[in-house]
Amino acid sequence: MKIPFQYPLILILLALFVGCGNADDDVSFDINQRELGQGEEPDDCLGFEDNELLLSIQDQFTTLPGKVSILFRVSDVQGNPVSGLSADQFTIYEQGRNDNCFNTISSSESLARISPNSQVFNNNTLLVLDLSNSVLESSLDELKTASASFINNVMPNPESDSFKMAIYWFDGEDELHLLNEPTSSTTELVTSIEGITSDISADPSTDLYGAVIKSTEVAENLIRTNEQDDVIGAASVVLFTDGTDQASRYSRESALNAVNDANRNISFFTIGLGAEIDADILSDIGRTASVFAGNKEELETTFTQISQRVSEQASSYYLFEYCTPKRDGSGENNLVIQLSHAGLQGAVQTKFNASGFEGGCE
Repeated sequence: MKIPFQYPLILILLALFVGCGNADDDVSFDINQRELGQGEEPDDCLGFEDNELLLSIQDQFTTLPGKVSILFRVSDVQGNPVSGLSADQFTIYEQGRNDNCFNTISSSESLARISPNSQVFNNNTLLVLDLSNSVLESSLDELKTASASFINNVMPNPESDSFKMAIYWFDGEDELHLLNEPTSSTTELVTSIEGITSDISADPSTDLYGAVIKSTEVAENLIRTNEQDDVIGAASVVLFTDGTDQASRYSRESALNAVNDANRNISFFTIGLGAEIDADILSDIGRTASVFAGNKEELETTFTQISQRVSEQASSYYLFEYCTPKRDGSGENNLVIQLSHAGLQGAVQTKFNASGFEGGCE
């Protein structure tokens, strides 16, 4: 039996910002916010130093006879996602009604573990490609190679139903064209990319701002669908262009408002090619990260840079579970989870109710 924590689900992800660069820049990331989702800063009685790692709680629940489950995202204070963690890097502290401060709970005795989060978390990536006339005439082959490499780098192996990618494209029309619906099949996605031909577009203009607005709507809908299924959803919008908005159908302000007002579970990445892009605009749209290629020969490198960040984003969500020693009648208990990684530490505090708890948790 799965029992929700007493607090409602509040989905707050770190808002990530990236500075603009030029064609020779590496990816640049920066963040200035320290949101902990449903969590709080640990009690002063523990004497912890300031967080160097941020644990942002996305969901939390208990399961009889005595299991506590916390889904959270881990990043450093610059907003860089932290992936590859193991259960032995976490320390559990509990405070019951009779405790002045917190007591350490043995990770081994409590059977602490990082569990597969596919039942409570889904991730979707939207690859959005500019297929206006300038791309189709001068850099289509390089874009197809870079996109296929991106797909192979981002998609998990083996395939997982909890991680899917969709491919969209835009030109000058007032439409975000679907090339491939969300799927967990790497082969299907690569085949769709390979099938792009130079005559795919009927409008040589570029509706960049419309593509931003519409892809944000798609990502929002995916997250809402997950919420209806009691699943935490995250999405990444990865947009490529070689120019500026030419269609003038939507305003820059409308596009930026769509990005800035989007669900915090949506990450935005932009990839720009050539000298005709506006790096400032693309950096504003790519609030998580933006990279720029000076020429088409650099496209695969820039797509690879973004693919690494997209993969890390998805892998920075953890379902941490343990069997608590608290039993029925102990009421509401405070919980602190502390993480130590690469010489850095971070901790977050929350609560759980032990109603109905008894022995036998595994």
